[in-house]
Amino acid sequence: MDTPKEIFKAYDIRGIVGKTLTPDITEAIGHAIGSEAFARGQKEICIGRDGRLSGPDLAAALARGIQKAGIGVVDLGMVATPMTYFAAYQLGTNSAVMVTGSHNPPDYNGLKMVLGGETLSGETIQKLRQRLVDNDLVHGAGGYRTHDIAGAYHDRIVSDIKLARPMKIIVDCGNGVPGAFAGPLYRALGCEVEEMYCEVDGNFPNHHPDPSVPANLADLIARLKTSDAEIGLAFDGDGDRLGVVMKDGTIVFPDRQLMLFADDVLSRNPGAEIIFDVKSTRNLFPWIRARGGKPTLWKTGHSFIKAKMKETGALLAGEMSGHVFFKERWFGFDDGLYAGSRLLEYLSKQADLNATLRSLPDTVNTPELNIKMAEGEHYALMNTLQKTAKFPDAQDVITLDGLRVEYADGFGLARPSNTTPVIVLRFEADTRAALEKIQADFRRVIHESAPGLALPF
Repeated sequence: MDTPKEIFKAYDIRGIVGKTLTPDITEAIGHAIGSEAFARGQKEICIGRDGRLSGPDLAAALARGIQKAGIGVVDLGMVATPMTYFAAYQLGTNSAVMVTGSHNPPDYNGLKMVLGGETLSGETIQKLRQRLVDNDLVHGAGGYRTHDIAGAYHDRIVSDIKLARPMKIIVDCGNGVPGAFAGPLYRALGCEVEEMYCEVDGNFPNHHPDPSVPANLADLIARLKTSDAEIGLAFDGDGDRLGVVMKDGTIVFPDRQLMLFADDVLSRNPGAEIIFDVKSTRNLFPWIRARGGKPTLWKTGHSFIKAKMKETGALLAGEMSGHVFFKERWFGFDDGLYAGSRLLEYLSKQADLNATLRSLPDTVNTPELNIKMAEGEHYALMNTLQKTAKFPDAQDVITLDGLRVEYADGFGLARPSNTTPVIVLRFEADTRAALEKIQADFRRVIHESAPGLALPF
């Protein structure tokens, strides 16, 4: 079986259905996953799928492949990604594979994998492909059973979260799989819930299920203005990311959501370490320190964040993309539905919810900007910049993931994406003039290394 090299990404396996990702290819990858699970002493793997139209066929193929390696399959059916992770804990398998295209277009699908408690990424994902190339596969006949995890997941969150008062909210699920679970969950927590696009439909007929793109929140913003709901929550296609919109239509971006979660966690755990990725606001440093916590900047990517949490014992972590990881009272995996529950618990205790959200420190900043390049070129440019770029006005140059350059009044970031051939940029400053100065500095060093490269700023 010739499995396309390009579908083995940094954090997952992802391809175009019927072209680079077919049932046959998925079955072969399942056999490799099962063989790797066997090598790690695993006996059984929980599998789930999101609401994409290709999900049932690909999940069935995945199950067949895993069973070929003599590993048992626990089929959870259609669930959110965090429910698959939860099942691995709840059922004691410690291993899970989710068939999901996450926030990609409808013709994509893929696999997110955890084996023996480790989220596969980078080299461990490449190792699966190498097993297929070398025919390094175990053979056996694994068992198969189905299990409904939804009730246990729902009950575990409801037992953990206590709202101080009832709230009225709107949830926009973008026709992704969280639509099957969000309404009942938040009603059980004591909320009155208006549902938007909660019918699971893999064609995504209303808008794309990616709350990190402001355009995808336009309908939720409009509904909040005519509704008496207090706040809006939005989810991505597989339910591991959260978007938040205030009553007045202001988007509370994930790095500012993390401020609220940090305030909450540190109120019970003084001295706790809190991790955030290089794309996040610099305001997190003083915010966390002022509450007695230890701020840690780390690489972007959910698998990198999870590994760092395990290494440090951090109780909370977050990424600018919307992944939030609670270790306090939860399991440390990214879960948009649970993060939404924690947010509602926190906000229900505030005298004035909107005043609390408005009081979060803010800056002049840009959204994520991308320089599109040919495959591999973005890594080469980044490598050159790390070696040669000079920033005379900088206070600190951080190279743990691309270049994050800290100035007295802001920061600039350039990092190579691990999923697409682009350089990702983000800028933040105290004033518009400071932002423009930082951008000019980055424009200068990029053009010194790549003259004439078209820049999005």
